[in-house]
Amino acid sequence: MLEDLGTTLLELVCGNAEGQQQIETVIIHDSLDEAIPSHGALVLGVGMSETEEIVELLATLATQDAAGLVLRAPVSAAPAIIRASEESGIPVLALTRGASWAQLTSMLRSLIAEGDVGESGLGGMPAGDLFSLVNAISTLLNAPVTIEDRNSRVVAFSGKQDEADPARVETILGRQVPQRYLRQLEQRGVFRELYRSTDPIQVAAVDVDAHVASYPRVALAVRAGDEILGSIWVSVREPMPEDRIGALKDAAKLVALHMLRIRAGADVERRLRADLLATLLEGGTGAADAASRLRLTGHRCVVLALAAADSEEDEEGGAARARLLTARQRIADALSMHLGAVYPRSAAALIGNIVYGVVCVRADQADADRRAARVAKEFLARTGGDRRLLLGIGTIAEDHAALPTSRVSADRALRVLQLGRSHAQLVIFDDVQVESLLVELGDLAAARGDRPSGPVARLLEYDRARNAHLVETLRAWLDAFGDIGVASALVYTHPNTFRYRLRRLSAIGEIDLNDPEARFAAMIQLRLLS
Repeated sequence: MLEDLGTTLLELVCGNAEGQQQIETVIIHDSLDEAIPSHGALVLGVGMSETEEIVELLATLATQDAAGLVLRAPVSAAPAIIRASEESGIPVLALTRGASWAQLTSMLRSLIAEGDVGESGLGGMPAGDLFSLVNAISTLLNAPVTIEDRNSRVVAFSGKQDEADPARVETILGRQVPQRYLRQLEQRGVFRELYRSTDPIQVAAVDVDAHVASYPRVALAVRAGDEILGSIWVSVREPMPEDRIGALKDAAKLVALHMLRIRAGADVERRLRADLLATLLEGGTGAADAASRLRLTGHRCVVLALAAADSEEDEEGGAARARLLTARQRIADALSMHLGAVYPRSAAALIGNIVYGVVCVRADQADADRRAARVAKEFLARTGGDRRLLLGIGTIAEDHAALPTSRVSADRALRVLQLGRSHAQLVIFDDVQVESLLVELGDLAAARGDRPSGPVARLLEYDRARNAHLVETLRAWLDAFGDIGVASALVYTHPNTFRYRLRRLSAIGEIDLNDPEARFAAMIQLRLLS
């Protein structure tokens, strides 16, 4: 466990952690509840800090053969705690500040699941080899088979698909059940029945077009306990015999183990990479170790921040949020692969709602941020031209210690895009630094409750009362640098009418348009209003 998670999340405080104690589960200790059997458990001592309480708990855990005790850092290495750890044989570990108990629990359970599924193979096949497994199932059932995830994406398919119908062929080619078929299945309530039943269900043919229908299907949900991992779909031309239904149910258990193995390995790798990258971008004592494990030491780097235009909006419903998280994770995986193909030393991960990437560049590249921008533009182009994806590129960091600064600048560039202050899809921070300062100035004014004052406030009040368009006139005049012809065209007004409004706003707003300080103050307030 310590080898997988390193010192990024956990640090050994005292005790022997080099034995072969098997961690079987993770439990949270609550002093107000009755003791939970903790054989082989890694116990999380949430909220524990008193030496006497810790010593007492270690003695209790020793009688139950627990694997270890985790406390929130900083942990006092008091002599009493060290002695109790040695006598009980229970190592004491510290959870790094800033890391959450939920994050630790999730990562530990993924590691445990990975161990439970095993490394040596499942059912005589290499662990996680779904294609070998689905071909074996197809041979048993003498029918073409697909394995799909919860979003009806094809994760594995067997041979004999040429014996299936056009709907199956289209599904295989697209690695996703087409939407028009999904709508038919949803309207019939097929998925509701599928996920409620522990037995295979019969699915009537779907309409491929006006003249052709697909073959019927037999479908069975793949479960791990109460969790739905996906489903198995068998294309049949006649009812499936009972013996084959039994074989399908047995096969589903094996499919679940393989899917757990794949997910566990992917989850651990993703979470560990995300945690290392977050530690690196935040800086601090663990940053050097994180940079070393990500192979980003000794190089100039640039940080990229990628998010959707609506990333700050929460979709309603747990299912919608799950789909949004899945979509973000797919983008993170795609960016990681894309950057890795161009920059051998790079890393990308989903942290919060933003996908961050770090790329290492050569020391002789003065325009490293612009080179990174070209690679990022290629990535955005390959995502199908989704204009909702926005990407900010930070400043160049001379070493890993300067990456937090590059991350902040990438975030600032991204926020300029998210607020619509630029019509581009990708910007470099150096190109929008002034716009970023205006965004932050607007945030500061809003936080303090500041409102427009002086001439701009008077003009706003006059426009609200009389709809005189004086603020619009002043904005156009400032944007046109005082050119009446250009300014009047911006607001679709005759130059003579524009000159009249300009005289009116000078008198009503009590602003001297010949004073550069007055013009600058008005311009700043108007930019903050936009």
